[in-house]
Amino acid sequence: MRSPEARVKMLQDSLKLTPDQSTQVLAIYKASAAQRDSVKNAGGDRDAMRSIMMSANDKILAILTDDQKAAYKKMQANMRAKMQQNGGGGGGN
Repeated sequence: MRSPEARVKMLQDSLKLTPDQSTQVLAIYKASAAQRDSVKNAGGDRDAMRSIMMSANDKILAILTDDQKAAYKKMQANMRAKMQQNGGGGGGN
C-alpha cells in the first residue's frame, strides 16, 4: 500500500484538495495506517481492517466538497472494479 503522503498527493492531484483538506486527509491516513499496523501485528483480522478503511473513507468524505465527494466515490468504484478484474475477491469452481 502507498504511504499516507503518496495517497494524499494522489488525491491532491485528482480532487484538487485545498491545503487544509490535504493536512486533514494526511492525519486521517496516518491514523488509519497506525491502526492497521496494530491490527496486523495482533494477528490480522480482515473485518477489523475493513472497518478501519471504511472509517477513514467516511472521515475523508466528511471534509470534501460535493464535487470532490462524487469524484472520490468514482475513484473508489474504479479501484474496486480493477481489483475484481485482476482476480481479487476470490471465487471458485
